[in-house]
Amino acid sequence: MTQLRSIMKTPIFIEDTASLSHAISKMLKENISRLIIKGNEHHAIITEKDIGLFLLGDESEKNLDEIPVSQIMNRITSVNDAMDVETCIEIMLERGIGSLAVTKSNEGIVGIITKTDIAQYYIQECAGKHTVGDLMTVTYIAMRDEDYLKDVVAKMIEEKISRVFLKNENNEPVGIMTFRDLFHVALEQGNSDAVLDNSDDAISVVFTRKGFLSESGFGKTIKAKDVMTKTFETVDFTEDLVVACESMVQNRINGVGVRINGKLAGVVSKTDIIKAIHVDNKSK
Repeated sequence: MTQLRSIMKTPIFIEDTASLSHAISKMLKENISRLIIKGNEHHAIITEKDIGLFLLGDESEKNLDEIPVSQIMNRITSVNDAMDVETCIEIMLERGIGSLAVTKSNEGIVGIITKTDIAQYYIQECAGKHTVGDLMTVTYIAMRDEDYLKDVVAKMIEEKISRVFLKNENNEPVGIMTFRDLFHVALEQGNSDAVLDNSDDAISVVFTRKGFLSESGFGKTIKAKDVMTKTFETVDFTEDLVVACESMVQNRINGVGVRINGKLAGVVSKTDIIKAIHVDNKSK
């Protein structure tokens, strides 16, 4: 069996005194989805999802520079570098987590395993085992590109999802919004003392920052089409699941759209990949 030490990546650390603004900037700069937080006695972790959910529900007037990562960080689960990948996957699924810190005797944390690493493992070891259609979710959440950011964010919270497809007035998919897109908005608006409301051409009003959900914050003044990523990756449902894995790994994304007869019909994610490996191992 493949051991974690052969597929783990070098972790990137941040101090527990760092601000949320610094953490977001670090993630965007390094193009990663999580940071290990160094404390005096214990390490913790902060993920893209942790930050995203915090930002979605944040109604405070604090700038992001004023919010410490310690306010939203979570306990990190650690495993030994000699553990096999299959056992690692079981732990991730049982605990509902997307990463594990990897430790080595007397050396502390020496690596990190994420869903991306598992997807790369699938590419190398599991070609030909499944098609995209075997694992896809035959549905997806969509909203209009003209919807205000506040309403899209509320939908993400309601459905507990990290991505929303956006359609135009002709019901055609024209973009996607993810936590990463929201991070860019948060950095632009979240460290500003004031937000300019230009929703009415006849009047301009300045508001203090109140986050995505506030009735008077930037979530009510920015439309989804101004924030969304205007292209998104798709694969055909007949393709080998490896093709979807390669798209996710190469584009550093957590899921791709799935086409049936040329139309967007569902999604497949890295979590689906992990579940596929787990089921295959159980059936041996």
